[in-house]
Amino acid sequence: MVKFSKQFEGQLVPEWKEAFVDYWQLKKDLKKIHLLNITNKNNNNNNNNSPNKHPNSSLSNTLLTSLKNFSLFGPQRKDHHEVIHVHKKLATSASKGDVYETELLEQFADTDAAKEFFNCLDLQLNKVNQFYKGKEKEFLERGESLKKQMEILVEAKTAFKQQRGKGASSLQDSKEDASISCTISREESIGDRAEQEQLQDNNITDDQVEKNDVSYGDICSRSSDELGKSMGIKREDSKLRTLSGQVFSCQGKNFGINIPLTTPSRTFSAISYLVWEDLVNQNSKKCTPEGSKLRINKTKLHHAEKMIKGAFVELYKGLGYLKTYRNLNMLAFIKILKKFDKVTGKQVLPIYLKVVESSYFNSSDKVINLADEVEELFIKHFADEDRRKAMKYLKPRQHKESHSVTFFIGLFTGCFIALFTGYVIMAHILGFMFSLLFLHFFLYGCNIFAWRKTRINYSFIFELAPTKELKYRDVFLICTTSMTVVVGVMFVHLSFLTKGYSYTQVQAIPGLLLLAFLLLLLCPFNIIYRSSRYRFLCVIRNIILSPLYKVVMLDFFMADQLCSQVPMLRNLEYVACYYITGSYKTQDYLYCMRAKHYRDLAYAVSFLPYYWRAMQCARRWFDEGQKNHLVNLGKYVSAMLAAGTKVAYEKEKTAGWLCLVVVMSSVATMYQLYWDFVKDWGLLQMNSKNPWLRNELMLRRKIIYYFSMGLNLILRLAWLQTVLHSSFEHVDYRVTGLFLAALEVIRRGLWNFFRLENEHLNNQGKFRAVKTVPLPFHEVDEQD
Repeated sequence: MVKFSKQFEGQLVPEWKEAFVDYWQLKKDLKKIHLLNITNKNNNNNNNNSPNKHPNSSLSNTLLTSLKNFSLFGPQRKDHHEVIHVHKKLATSASKGDVYETELLEQFADTDAAKEFFNCLDLQLNKVNQFYKGKEKEFLERGESLKKQMEILVEAKTAFKQQRGKGASSLQDSKEDASISCTISREESIGDRAEQEQLQDNNITDDQVEKNDVSYGDICSRSSDELGKSMGIKREDSKLRTLSGQVFSCQGKNFGINIPLTTPSRTFSAISYLVWEDLVNQNSKKCTPEGSKLRINKTKLHHAEKMIKGAFVELYKGLGYLKTYRNLNMLAFIKILKKFDKVTGKQVLPIYLKVVESSYFNSSDKVINLADEVEELFIKHFADEDRRKAMKYLKPRQHKESHSVTFFIGLFTGCFIALFTGYVIMAHILGFMFSLLFLHFFLYGCNIFAWRKTRINYSFIFELAPTKELKYRDVFLICTTSMTVVVGVMFVHLSFLTKGYSYTQVQAIPGLLLLAFLLLLLCPFNIIYRSSRYRFLCVIRNIILSPLYKVVMLDFFMADQLCSQVPMLRNLEYVACYYITGSYKTQDYLYCMRAKHYRDLAYAVSFLPYYWRAMQCARRWFDEGQKNHLVNLGKYVSAMLAAGTKVAYEKEKTAGWLCLVVVMSSVATMYQLYWDFVKDWGLLQMNSKNPWLRNELMLRRKIIYYFSMGLNLILRLAWLQTVLHSSFEHVDYRVTGLFLAALEVIRRGLWNFFRLENEHLNNQGKFRAVKTVPLPFHEVDEQD
């Protein structure tokens, strides 16, 4: 049977761990009481075994006790349940709620330890009530805001249907429909302060919202200076930028729609709309001072509907977490009180449990009512009155892990080992095109396994759909299957060569294998993890088009992986040149090395991953205004310079370039080591309770962190091999290069775990367990 402490730790919300009952500390306090009871019991046994020197005193004590139990009206009944009394005090502020303090009414054998236990118990109860009340208030406010957003959306959709039915002419003549009349105005691109803070904490993925234009129909003329004011984006620290559409009137108020500038299409369409609006309206003389009627845009409404739908899903998820928070804490109080009664022999559970049951976190039903309302609204507006369809969004079911996956992992692992052994026997030089890629993929599977074991919520950090994310066994299956196919094809390739087949035809086999993998990656059919392949392609697109796309965690995480795959990218560059130029037919392996365009392209390939990452830092600074991103940008600029000097040194092989490689690589290494340990890993904190580490650690053994820092330092210095020209006897230089590149991939796999651990602890410190989806409609003052 699983212990409750393990069950409790496995079911709690990771980001709210600090807000849950500290069950482990209460167990420690209870253990002290138990040890003191054992000590007192042993002392009493020793006293009983000693000779009784004062029999008269013992007899007098017995008589006094008997007299106390009787009165003039007969024997007094002692209430054995009144062991403690819990006082309820009003807090100084309404936000903190009531405060509970426990008074011991009966003398305990270990009074100090018992007081310490109940002080801790009261502290936990007060903490739970305060946190629950704060989160409940947050979700209720979000729920009320969503209800208003839903009302506006319904009226806007109704107005759109009327507009579509009546036509443009009848719409302009209509004066009764207030939901579609408006006063055209333009506000600053910085939206409401609270909504912008929500935007900063949330990143909407491409499958949550669709691309849209911002045109609305009839447009009122505006002067060129107003246009310049509207296009001039005002910066505020820690605020993302959005561009509002025109304002329309609904329910007697003016509303605008925020467009998050997350994609190039939205950015360019918003700017082009402003320019087009000014050009058209400079020649327009028909617009009245009061404004004109506004035609509601279907794409804009669909975009707003998707945003509101996503906000409902996240709100429902948060309410579910709050229900789990209530139930687990209630169960923790019951369990620890039962243990206390068992250890002390007192009847504390019935008394304290009444207090816990009547406390705010257990007695308030606002969360349950709000969850029911969210279900009803979602079923009505987003599921066509189909409850089962609605629950697929609100309560998505995760796919059950199949034993067949484990079976195929073992099968393909064995096949890979057998084929690899045969290939080693037949080949003298091992240089696989896909070895670095699949090593990286294998380490990612190990990362997922480690994240799950340490309760790091990587799905929330990466914003992965819980029903579509890859589990570590899926990653291992893909990795072993792919490597089996690769080595199998290479084995066939060598077999054909030994049997005397045409060299031109045989050399085309590796190229066909690469083409097959690319076609599989781009396959539009719903086979072989299509959702994961699509998400991967979207992330690669976002990286390549940096800084046009808004940067989310998964984007810069993947860009960092590419920085460790520069050797693989250069290898792919060579393979592309080898097959495109037809060198495989003439067996001229050095043709691409001699070509000037290829050498120039080698510079670009070495720069690109660092350039993409630097552009992402620039975009994040542009969006959030934090100088920390500029400092991070400098790290990748130094890496670009170091990579460029290394490529130039490989070409020139002069002492001057060698000195420049040493200087640039040393500066980049020191920069990167500082950023790895301090910024990404959150380590090297001088005032931490853990020497040279952070205060909160996910791993119990501190030696792992020290070992990882030392290993990261060694692997960061792998570039010294270029300077020292160290080589192994009778080992091909390509094998040495492959070995060093593999070490960099291993270092990146180690970095991945600690990077996400630090991100998880930051989220946990801010108690962020669900995404805060920005809402489309915002009220605009008439003065604006």
